[in-house]
Order: sequence, then structure tokens, then C-alpha cells
Amino acid sequence: MDVEKVFHMTGYAQNSSLQKKGSDMVKHITMETIQQVYSEVKPRSIGIADLGCSSGPNSLSIIKDMVQALEGTSHKVSHPMPEFRVYLNDLPTNDFNSVFKSLPDFYRDIKKDKNQDDTAIFVGAYPGSFYGRLFPCSCLHFIYSSYSLHWLSKVPPALYDERGESINKGNVYISESSSPIVSQAYYNQFQEDFVLFLKLRSKELVTGGRMVLILLGRKGQDHVDRGNSFLWEILSRSLAISVSRGEIERGKLDSYEVHFYAASRNEIEDEVRREGSFEMERLETFETERGGGNGKSYGTKVAMTVRAILESLLRDHFGNGIDLDNLFNNYGKMVDKEMVKEDIKPISFVVVLKKL
Repeated sequence: MDVEKVFHMTGYAQNSSLQKKGSDMVKHITMETIQQVYSEVKPRSIGIADLGCSSGPNSLSIIKDMVQALEGTSHKVSHPMPEFRVYLNDLPTNDFNSVFKSLPDFYRDIKKDKNQDDTAIFVGAYPGSFYGRLFPCSCLHFIYSSYSLHWLSKVPPALYDERGESINKGNVYISESSSPIVSQAYYNQFQEDFVLFLKLRSKELVTGGRMVLILLGRKGQDHVDRGNSFLWEILSRSLAISVSRGEIERGKLDSYEVHFYAASRNEIEDEVRREGSFEMERLETFETERGGGNGKSYGTKVAMTVRAILESLLRDHFGNGIDLDNLFNNYGKMVDKEMVKEDIKPISFVVVLKKL
């Protein structure tokens, strides 16, 4: 599977409330960091990149917040407002047109503040994987990425034997029944990808520039926990039900793996240290609130979010005949059922890195 050609969000703008809630919980860290960069460097033109911007109104709301945050800072330091160069990045399959359609409203909202009438903001799309070079050297002051870096560049090749068959049959991710080779394969792919990501971004950031990275992770060294890995376990169970009903082939399930990795705090710290281009200024763990809301249960909201993220990959692998309504109805019910037994606590990290 070519992730770059297939992977894209489906209806994500309407079904991303859980991840937006997570980003909002650490928004103060994002704003403090970009204000710090501006105060230290005082650029006339500030380059900002959003990696994994997705589509819909959320794509530009964080940019609006950054503009407003720097408007306040420019008054404090008695420095003119900079012009903004905004680089929106996601895979080529992303619906950038929906982002562009919301630009008139974005500019209108910015100009509502009389102090920002003359603020020049240039927004452009830069499609491509962030595991490759995206921007010219030293053109960025600030990089933001929210809930994207837990996605690997590809499914780890070591998950397949010499005949091309999965060594993790029946599981879509690391589970209790997975051999140690499986978790090692995922960890090795994370190491390769994360170091490459840091190396590439270090070329694109100016010295003293910052990155704020928000990603899913895990608390301890055990890969299997009652957090993000358990949500993948529930997907494996839901797909197994579809197999038992004859809706999908057993072989298709056995060969399906996700290109995801929930890193630990130590693993992130180790790779930042090993790559050497950045100083880690902050690494905090947080959990999003798990309330339902809007008349929907927590399980239903999780199911809607996972579907929006995975639909393109599931259809590509299992074919258009897969009944996703039924699959994610089962998924949501299982999440709610498990929540009654014991809480499910997926954790996130917010990481702040300074370019040396």
C-alpha cells in the first residue's frame, strides 16, 4: 500500500472533535511558543508551517489564533506586526480546495480586528509527505503539527515474512498475542521516520526556530495498554466480526496492519538526542476528556473519528464492498461496553523543540 497515494481523511472536519479538544487543551503552549520565537527573533516576515493540516475550518483556526497572539506580542515589544507566510502541508490526497474555499472568511475574520487591517498574510499549500523535504532552507520560524506524527511513513516491512505474509495475523497493531518481533518492527520504523523528520525540519527552520508537535503516545514501556493500543485492539475485534459474517475475507484481515506507532516519552527523548539538531524545551503528557456530548456516546464519537481517519485505507485494502457503517457501529458499541468495565485512557504528548 502506497500511503502517500491512498491515505486521506473522509469527513474529518465534521468528525474531529476529539482531536480538536486535545489540541485546544495545549493551545496555550502553542501560543506561548510562537510568541517566544517572535520576541527573540523579531522577523519582518515570519514563516509558519502546519504539517498535517487536513481540511475544513480547523485548518485555519489555529493560524488565526497565532496571528492574534502575535498581534498582542508586537505591541508589548514595540515592534511592527510581521507579514505572515503560512505553509499548509498534508498528503497530496488531502482536500486542499475546501481549505482555500474558507480563505475569504478567514481573511474577513482577521480584518475584524481594527489593529490588523494592514496585516499581510500569504497562505499556500505544500502537498507531500513530511518524511521528505517540503520547504526551502531556513524559511520557517515555527512549525506546528497536531495529531499527525504518530503516523509512520509506511507499514513496517519487517511485519511480513519472505513469502509476503503477515507475522501479526488477526491483529492490526501490536497486541497481547503479537510476538516481540512485531513491536520491534514498529519501533524500528518509528526511529527511522522520526530521526528523518527532525533532520529535514532542521534544514527548513532558522536557528532559534521552534516546533510544537502534538501526537498520540503511551505512558510506559509496555506497548499494550488500556490506551491507544487498546483502541486498535477493538478495531481488530470489529473486523473479526465482519469476517465471521462473511463480509470480508480472513486473508484480508490477516494482511492488514496500520502505519501507526504510539511512542513513549523516553523513545521521543532518545531520538531527539540522537539526531542532535534540536533542544527539547518541553514534553508534557495529557489526556483528553472522555465525555460524549451532542447526544452521542464516547464510543460513537471515537468510532466516527477513527472512521474519518481510516476510511480511505480500509476501502483500499478490503474493497468498496466492506460495510463500514456496520463495522464502526460495532466498534462504537465495543468501546462503550469496555468503558463500563474499565476506563480507556489514550494519552497524548505535546513536544516543544528549539532548533540549535
